[in-house]
Amino acid sequence: MLLNVSHIYKSFGEDSIIKDATFTVDEGSKVAIVGNNGTGKSTLLKIIIGDLPADDGEVTLKKDATMGYLAQYQEDSFGSNILDTVLSAREDLLSMERHLAEMEQQMSEIAHSEMEAFMENYHKLQHQFDLKGGYTFRSEAVGILKGLGFEGDELSKSMNELSGGQKTRVSLGRLLASAPDLLLLDEPINHLDLNSIMWLEGYLASYKGAVVIVAHDRYFLDKIADHVVDLSYGRTSVYTGNYSSFVAQKELAQISYENAYEKQQKEIEHQKAVIEKLQSYNREKSIKRAESRKKLLDKMDVMDAPDKDLPKMRLTLEIEKESGKDVLDFSHVTKSYDDKNIFTDLSFDVHKGDRIAILGDNGTGKTTILKCINGLTDFESGEIRFGANVTVGYYDQEQQGLTESNTIFSELHDAYPFLTETKVRNTLAAFMFTEDDVFKRISDLSGGERGRVSLAKLMLSKSNLLILDEPTNHLDMDSKQMLEEALNEYDGTLLYVSHDRYFVNKTANTILELSNGVLTKYLGNYDDYIAKKEQLFGSASSSGAAQSSGANQEATAAKLDFKEQKRIEAEKRKLQNRILKIEQEIESLEAEKTAIDEEFLKPENMTNSAKLNELTAKQNKINDKLDSLYQQWEEISSL
Repeated sequence: MLLNVSHIYKSFGEDSIIKDATFTVDEGSKVAIVGNNGTGKSTLLKIIIGDLPADDGEVTLKKDATMGYLAQYQEDSFGSNILDTVLSAREDLLSMERHLAEMEQQMSEIAHSEMEAFMENYHKLQHQFDLKGGYTFRSEAVGILKGLGFEGDELSKSMNELSGGQKTRVSLGRLLASAPDLLLLDEPINHLDLNSIMWLEGYLASYKGAVVIVAHDRYFLDKIADHVVDLSYGRTSVYTGNYSSFVAQKELAQISYENAYEKQQKEIEHQKAVIEKLQSYNREKSIKRAESRKKLLDKMDVMDAPDKDLPKMRLTLEIEKESGKDVLDFSHVTKSYDDKNIFTDLSFDVHKGDRIAILGDNGTGKTTILKCINGLTDFESGEIRFGANVTVGYYDQEQQGLTESNTIFSELHDAYPFLTETKVRNTLAAFMFTEDDVFKRISDLSGGERGRVSLAKLMLSKSNLLILDEPTNHLDMDSKQMLEEALNEYDGTLLYVSHDRYFVNKTANTILELSNGVLTKYLGNYDDYIAKKEQLFGSASSSGAAQSSGANQEATAAKLDFKEQKRIEAEKRKLQNRILKIEQEIESLEAEKTAIDEEFLKPENMTNSAKLNELTAKQNKINDKLDSLYQQWEEISSL
């Protein structure tokens, strides 16, 4: 056992956040902490690392184990530039590296009588440096930064030039480079694009240490977690398996909890009735017995009402009329911003019943496509046509369709003035706005509340084409599930942009990947999309040809002809042969390095400063070559 969290309690004023958190983390385990917004997930992490005191309970870390923590928001910067910041995570190696360099400079000045002891200390330090990865940690740091989306010249960029999101990525890189026994990560993928998220999934899945993660990306948790800690009602329940396994198990646990809750409620009512009856006898013995029962009742650990008794968003998406078969024609559209081309001659069709997700890295123009369709931004050329009887409902991730000065009630009533006050209130209640909450100003709402208001307006529109921009942003886990279920029962057509791969996997039947201004179409959900991309491994050249011509791709495995498959296999063999040669070079250099170590220890050399300098120079040259070869090996292996 690496970490033991035992009976943690935490309150802020009168608000009791964590009422009994208990779980363990074994060495090498990958644990996800889940729960709706405000359940105390980040608070629990801060208690574990000692940033916040617990009101009660204990956190125990295995003796001599190391722990690293990534907060959601970064306040500090380390080092002068990006690479130095990440390298500073291994100050132990940097210190040893400096010490070795100093010893090498001193070799020619050491007296003969002290040389043997000096060289023994030097080799001990060198061996320790080697065992700790001293000759590879620089290339490993560069590999981590590349995985997190930093390339080439960016590594020398000053930390003062970076945005908050970039600093968070650098902090994550620094933490990964430090390789602690236990990683604590609070929303680690908030500022990562899709490629970096996929890289991080692979990195954490194979990470030798233990990982505890708080994240809202359910697909990410599915790929990494082997245990899930559910922090609901302020208490923890531990499940074995990934996120999807947890969801299935929790449904069964929920039934069990509801039965136990109902049983306890009946027992409480029974005891209250007995107490009241005993008190009515008005005798000394009966009153004492009533008091005794009341004390026991007061000490009872009363279970919280189950989820079904707590407010939940209720969403039903209906259409007022059917659309025609052809819903949308996005034809040869070109769009630029301030002389920067976003996409050129872009085309795709949407047909009735399609559920299309547009995927791509940040800044590729996904949201711009939706804004063009909705008339919120102009485009230079091309045509966008809607089919017969198409009515559009639009969900804007920036919530610009909301009037800041409106109350929640007036926002819905202004949009749908024909609705009665009762209908508006009932709709808002379905989205967890009740009583005086409906008179909150839009400007005062949180991101999650604004999202629910926009979804309420979307539901009332009864449109047969829904265009959604990042609809799961700011929604808690339960609300995301409600939205998925509503969309899967929706009879209309769906076009959306989302980075939530779990959501895409549950709701899409077509993927459009936008990369370098070109759309590639994949049939199926997110899992199908990934599988087909793997089948298309090495098809970058054909993709590049399509991009240069500005044509769209219909990318399926069947389109790879025999010649293309042969080319791919040849490329793979070239890489494998290059890896083999590098490994042989490494083996040869390691043998040379061992031979030089033996030369250092020969009596005739230990007194010869010129020879020692010569051997040291050879050794340094070999170490430099090895560092370069290890980096090449890592880069080619990743390809």
